[in-house]
Amino acid sequence: MSRRPMTGAERLNLTDFEALSFDCYGTLIDWEAGLAAVLTPWAREHGLTVSTGELLERYAAAEARHEEETPGAVYPEILAAALRSLGASFGVEVSPEESQRLATSVADWPAFPDSPGALAALSERYKLVILSNVDRQSFAGSNARLGVRFDAVITAQDVGSYKPSTRNFEILLSTVSALGVADGRLLHVAQSLFHDHVPARRLGLPTVWIDRRGARSGWGATPAPSIAVTPDWTFESMAAFAAACLDESSPPRS
Repeated sequence: MSRRPMTGAERLNLTDFEALSFDCYGTLIDWEAGLAAVLTPWAREHGLTVSTGELLERYAAAEARHEEETPGAVYPEILAAALRSLGASFGVEVSPEESQRLATSVADWPAFPDSPGALAALSERYKLVILSNVDRQSFAGSNARLGVRFDAVITAQDVGSYKPSTRNFEILLSTVSALGVADGRLLHVAQSLFHDHVPARRLGLPTVWIDRRGARSGWGATPAPSIAVTPDWTFESMAAFAAACLDESSPPRS
């Protein structure tokens, strides 16, 4: 499928939605930069001649497999297990110290520069919800970087499963309903077609693709989607998405 921005996304009608749900890592937090900051030095230390792009793609496959096989594991355990699997694929034994370094790195992963400002502006008009594949403690570190109060935070630790399980999105829908958001008034915003857009569209949720990779080849730290999926709108950044949403004539959130 095309990775170029779709047409017809110049402006969203704010009155169509009352709440925005976000994937965090890859959408708001630069998880590829965060992972690469640990994985690239690790590969160098072990004399592996492999590009960062290949490291991220091989890591992504390992992480998705562990999330599917051990849905009750908290995210630091997933990170550690995925690194051990990545090491095994190269014939490298991963030490406890190395796996712990990745497992505790989430709070160090940087926010995309446009995320805090975009979220602050959007929070004036929308209820904001996080639907993330991490754990509560890891997300708390990232939330400090984003600088906004979310109306609800749903993690894999809370649900007991990892996206792309539709169960996570079913919990999202019930959570948003409890916030008083009417049916059909939730818009899901995410970078990952694999983790977010495929299951969200299965449940009939409208979606926005924040295509952070743009023209770069490959899928990076996110597996390719299992089936073809077409988001409703596509933007290359959170800043562009927020600008399209925030029409001065639209009323603020109640």
